[in-house]
Amino acid sequence: MIRFVYAFIAIVVIAPAAWAEIKIKEVTSAGGITAWLVEEPSIPFVALELRFKGGTSLDLPGKRGATNLMVGLLEEGTGDLDAQGFARASEELAAQFGYDSHSDAVSISARLLTENRAEAVELLRRSLVAPSFPQDALDRVREQVLSGIRSDLKDPEQIAGARLAELVYGDHPYGTPGEGTLESVAALTRADIAAAHRGALAKDRLFVGVVGDITEEELGPMLDALLGDLPETGAPLPGPADVAITGGIDVVDYDTPQSVALWAQNGIDRNDPDFFPAYVLNTILGGGGFESRLMTEVREKRGLTYGVYSYLVLRDLANVYMGSVSSANDRVAQSVSVVKDEWARMANQGATAEEVDKAKALLTGAYPLRFDGNGAIAQIMVSMQMDGMPIDYIATRNDKVNAVTPEDIARVAGELLDSDALQFVIVGQPEGL
Repeated sequence: MIRFVYAFIAIVVIAPAAWAEIKIKEVTSAGGITAWLVEEPSIPFVALELRFKGGTSLDLPGKRGATNLMVGLLEEGTGDLDAQGFARASEELAAQFGYDSHSDAVSISARLLTENRAEAVELLRRSLVAPSFPQDALDRVREQVLSGIRSDLKDPEQIAGARLAELVYGDHPYGTPGEGTLESVAALTRADIAAAHRGALAKDRLFVGVVGDITEEELGPMLDALLGDLPETGAPLPGPADVAITGGIDVVDYDTPQSVALWAQNGIDRNDPDFFPAYVLNTILGGGGFESRLMTEVREKRGLTYGVYSYLVLRDLANVYMGSVSSANDRVAQSVSVVKDEWARMANQGATAEEVDKAKALLTGAYPLRFDGNGAIAQIMVSMQMDGMPIDYIATRNDKVNAVTPEDIARVAGELLDSDALQFVIVGQPEGL
């Protein structure tokens, strides 16, 4: 019965029509752990999202990749359970756990049935508080990571991303891959993994989102049982990245018939008063799929690529505005030229009222689709907390989008966009560059 129920609840969603009516409550446990809660008792399960601020940026000098490898080992054993025993115990409880690391956070996702929630919480607690990091598992997961790094070293998109990060972020942790290098990962010891665990998983950087069949009164004790044994403080967070992009084209020679081009310029902070105009602006310029200017000019009119995109990259310690395109080696120079022209045209002329209205309709219409399940809502709530958004943001977000005017777009485009400052990295054998 448990297996059938879990298969069913895995696809249960809160109806998109009710997305704006999601009622978030802030709950603080007796032990001082705060979470945002959406009660949804119609189906007997809970979606839990934990986020620990810092992520792979916490790696110590010379230990790049330690946090990523540590997170990959959290489900590989705890106490008397090895990796197979932990997987078997999770399956018997019909519990699902996910562990991931990013440049700014370590993320833990869980799906728990109401009927055995206490047992599942205890199993998850053990993996977070007392992972055993057995040497055989460390060696096996390390080899998986190394295999991924070797693959990335042959992938033009990954090569371009790594080179652009190096140019944009310099010696900041953002400037190197969070997975580490072949040399750094190979040198990591079990002591390094244990140190990364102590530094990354602590209460002083914790954010929690919970959605499902649990009340405020039940949530507090569950939080203390799950997280109360974590250390109070973790490793110091790194300072902001010194992003200094002056423009230019950096070519990485690579034997491939199609070049990959990435570009970047300084971005805008999520809490900047002009963020929403910039957000709508990007949708018009390159973030709106086939409706965007870049797609029209680079793909539809000239046939230079299958896809071209721009996107605001929002990180805790730096903000960058980026884009990407792939073109044949003999056509990538023209693609770069068109991108720069469109960047300059938007900066100088702004957008039409029709473009602004279409972009706002796209952004507001697509927003409810993000709330396609309890797990997705829990993740959104955690992101809201980390970004310092108010608890009613879900209800007010579309109003902020709709308030953007063509005049706002023109002003922000003139201040934000700088075609001469675009830093391009091109991996391939581009002609004419």
